[in-house]
Amino acid sequence: MTAARDPRPLTGEPLALDLLNTRWNRDGITQDLLARTDGAAVWLASNGLAGAHPAGAEVLHHLREAREALKAAVDGSPRQAAPLVDAVLAHGRIRARLTAEGPAEEPEFADPSWGPAWLAARSYLDLLTRAPERIRTCSGTGCVLYFFDTSRNGTRRWCSMAACGNRAKASRHYARSKEN
Repeated sequence: MTAARDPRPLTGEPLALDLLNTRWNRDGITQDLLARTDGAAVWLASNGLAGAHPAGAEVLHHLREAREALKAAVDGSPRQAAPLVDAVLAHGRIRARLTAEGPAEEPEFADPSWGPAWLAARSYLDLLTRAPERIRTCSGTGCVLYFFDTSRNGTRRWCSMAACGNRAKASRHYARSKEN
């Protein structure tokens, strides 16, 4: 059996932001992919994690906990959110190894149900190391999605030009035409 199609309007962001994007607005109503375990299964499959981490009640609970910690970190004060993110990160570690192909690092978890949540929290640390100023919230009215700005000059404003960007431009055009 395959997981259902991912219904979210924005996918493919780095894992931390993709987890945050499991909540979105549709027609003014907040949708939550992590409301049930079948939604967690969709998220895991969308991120290539389904085989190693089956979606169960524990995985769902840990994903929700990580999502709230990451939301606090991105939206609020990193200093206040650090203990929340650290609480998720406490459930795993990176194991350094020497393999036939050379040095390798792999995550280890005492409890595998923490794996996906830990990987998302670790992804956030990677984003902070790369370019924290490029972690953005969409500027679209009523949009609650997050993205990592990979544009050359770092000025991306919307989660999607086709959705929020187009609505903003159409709204500005309408406002200008009413003035004339």
